[in-house]
Amino acid sequence: MDICERDRRLIGALQDGLPLVRRPYASLGEAVGMAESEVIRRIARLKEAGIIRRFGVIVRHHELGYRANAMMVWALPEDQVDTLGQRLAREAPVTLCYRRLPAPPRWPYNLYCMIHGQSREAVLAARDALVARHGLERYPHRVLFSSRRFKQRGARYLPGAPRPTWNGEADHGRA
Repeated sequence: MDICERDRRLIGALQDGLPLVRRPYASLGEAVGMAESEVIRRIARLKEAGIIRRFGVIVRHHELGYRANAMMVWALPEDQVDTLGQRLAREAPVTLCYRRLPAPPRWPYNLYCMIHGQSREAVLAARDALVARHGLERYPHRVLFSSRRFKQRGARYLPGAPRPTWNGEADHGRA
């Protein structure tokens, strides 16, 4: 699929997220000179073609009062990683869950789950509930609390693309 100039402008504007307004696609369209319906149609077409690989939300947990963030790492039997990973991914406190290759003997962990909470105690209570509910007490694991924040942003499809102005909104005013 060829990317025309209108698609380029749209992709460039999307790279920095949608504005946090009642009609974000209309606002995005206004910034790039398109109607809301055209923006929605083009995004769907670009996603379907694989040009936009993901369209999701980056939640800035800290700003929402979630100051305790921990990655739970589990060393699970290979034949159970997928099943347990899918179960954990459906749990409300788990915001991210994925599989990685272990690096034994120092790092035997193959399942990673992120939990955000308002306190360390809340995160540990959520972990304890998950352990009990899914029978995870017999598997080695670690709780790795974040010690600092890194900038979160979406995919960069067109580096150097012009950034839209969202009616004077600050950077934290975008999703």
